[in-house]
Amino acid sequence: MSAAWLAGRTVLAVFAHPDDESLACGGTLARLADLGLRVVVMCASHGERGAHTGPARNDQLGRVRAVEMRDAAAALGIAEVILLNHPDGDLRWAEVSEFNAELLLFIRRYAPAAIITFGDDGLYWHLDHVGVHERTTTAVRILGPSAPPLYYVTMLRGIMPQIVAAARERGWTPPPKGFWSLEPAAFGLLAAPATITIDVGDWVSRKVAAILSHRTQMGIGHPFAQIDDADARRWLGTEQFHRADLPMTGNLVLERLCT
Repeated sequence: MSAAWLAGRTVLAVFAHPDDESLACGGTLARLADLGLRVVVMCASHGERGAHTGPARNDQLGRVRAVEMRDAAAALGIAEVILLNHPDGDLRWAEVSEFNAELLLFIRRYAPAAIITFGDDGLYWHLDHVGVHERTTTAVRILGPSAPPLYYVTMLRGIMPQIVAAARERGWTPPPKGFWSLEPAAFGLLAAPATITIDVGDWVSRKVAAILSHRTQMGIGHPFAQIDDADARRWLGTEQFHRADLPMTGNLVLERLCT
């Protein structure tokens, strides 16, 4: 299945917060951009209520994370970033009809060849992620057979504990009550079986650069800041997806990267 057909087409990636795109599928987004696709990332919120490191005040965090999102986009070759204003932390309960209407508006405006979002596990049970999965799936269902293919990110099970272990070996100490000390194994634990596996080894340095662009989230105290290039290629050099079993028209997209 040739990838040449992809050039000039658009892929829309829908996530909850700035940094989701880089961590979940930054390598694939960079690879698509290098193939000549227009990659558009939409975040439902600015991530204004997230935990953070660095000097940003809580009341400035959303604005700072918007800048970080654009820095990450530049690292990945993302053509456009859309930041909606739904409340961080409440995305599963955000105004459903408004959210769906926005998604449908942008899907119709960009006419993407494919849409990428979270699976129903939200990567690690994150309710904002689950909410974005539900809203995006609903929007695609509304389109019916005219919809483009919808792909759910499927995190590789067991990868995050290995990254945390490697960071510990380099002297990193997780905060005693933080996510990284308590639940790194949650990533991918309930993910649907992958139907697509994409090699992003040649793009992993850009993926890591994009991840670390989210400085309020991925500062020096984060395990991703501790791993070296070889570790990054080993653990982040493959990305997986599950294509939604929904009516669709047009051609498959991510499958073309598997050859």
